[in-house]
Amino acid sequence: MQMVRLNMDGSKDHSFHSRRKFLQQLAALSLGPSLVYRRALAATEEQKPDGPVLTQEDEAFLDDLEHKTFLYFWEQANPQTGLIKDRCNVRVPDTYAAASIASTGFGLTGICIAEKRGFISYQDARLRVITTLDFLWKKLPTHRGFFFHFANINTGERIWDSEVSSIDTAILICGILTCRQYFHDRDIMQLARAIFDRVDWTWLSEDVSLLPMGWTPESGFLSSKWEYYSELMMIYLLGMGSATHPLPAGVWDAWKRITFEYDGLRYIGSFAPLFVHQYSQAWFDFRHKRDKYADYFQNSATATEVHRRFCIELHKYYSDYSEDLWGITASDSEKGYVVWGGPPAMGPIDGTVVPAAAGGSLPFLPDATMRVLKNIKNRYPQAWSRYGFVDAFNPLKNWYDTDLVGIDAGIILLMAENLRTGFVWKTFMKNPEAQRGMEKAGFKNY
Repeated sequence: MQMVRLNMDGSKDHSFHSRRKFLQQLAALSLGPSLVYRRALAATEEQKPDGPVLTQEDEAFLDDLEHKTFLYFWEQANPQTGLIKDRCNVRVPDTYAAASIASTGFGLTGICIAEKRGFISYQDARLRVITTLDFLWKKLPTHRGFFFHFANINTGERIWDSEVSSIDTAILICGILTCRQYFHDRDIMQLARAIFDRVDWTWLSEDVSLLPMGWTPESGFLSSKWEYYSELMMIYLLGMGSATHPLPAGVWDAWKRITFEYDGLRYIGSFAPLFVHQYSQAWFDFRHKRDKYADYFQNSATATEVHRRFCIELHKYYSDYSEDLWGITASDSEKGYVVWGGPPAMGPIDGTVVPAAAGGSLPFLPDATMRVLKNIKNRYPQAWSRYGFVDAFNPLKNWYDTDLVGIDAGIILLMAENLRTGFVWKTFMKNPEAQRGMEKAGFKNY
């Protein structure tokens, strides 16, 4: 599927492509408990995740980053539908009308973070979540419980002939399940259960072990399947954890885990950008766990370190890359949306820096990623906005993006909070669906 964004005059801009095109190419290769009680319970459960102790300066920086990034998901949503824009221009008033269900999933999780942090009130947070879930349950078009990738933010109508998306539905479901556990609200819990239980994972599998990336009314299932290690883990785990339409445990063994090596470091990966190591781990807590193949948290930490070294090695070609400035993952560029990264080098790398590369890896490599993010904010003010970091920038060309992309902002917000408190992991992993999925996949603590 080619994703098309709209120009300011309403015409289609065909230069803008989604990650889905790349992945297809890769495959061919009532209030519940009282607020006082709920806050007291959260306070007794909160603990720091394993890792370095953050300084007061670190905490202040991350708090500001989280607050600003959250504002995107709060302000660039339609409060009547709860749907959140796929992207927006951060420099001028934005009339972009395309919502993404993945952006909405990140945003629902962001609302939980924001209420916990005191960025918004409990009443406002609860109302927005209920409004969103009610719209998702009653009005947003679905097929077998799966949602179309892109929708009109005001009506929910499918746009751009977009596909029913397995990965974007999974991201949305993760946000919904996070809200269910955080709010412990009867209405939210009922809506969340109804939306999740409606998803027919067995239809998606269609008697095959490798799940397709999507389906369209016009042509049926996409030929591209989730075959290689990537963000696919959340799809399989949610499907195996379903109580109504569960996938068999054997699907976990079906996808390929290819080992890569760079500079003496070995890890499971894909010929894909860094985001594939981040997305499932924003919600599923893989720390101190492994299946019969790997410790995926440590695997993502290794992949991040490899990417850091790869970027620093590129300094000989692009003088901006250094210990203080690195990170390339699928993003905007001066010439449009690009899927790039490495190693091995992929895409027309030109010195562009993508803040989500470091931001989405904060728990994996805290010191190195914090160093990059602080440097960007301090030295490149044009890369900073009301909503935190713009999607990408290139100091060598003096190019700074005007846009923020929801999924890139979302991974920064969630991983910043996971680094600080492990809040998203702890909240999401209370869901029995998440626990069942990991048990069926054979994960063991160690």
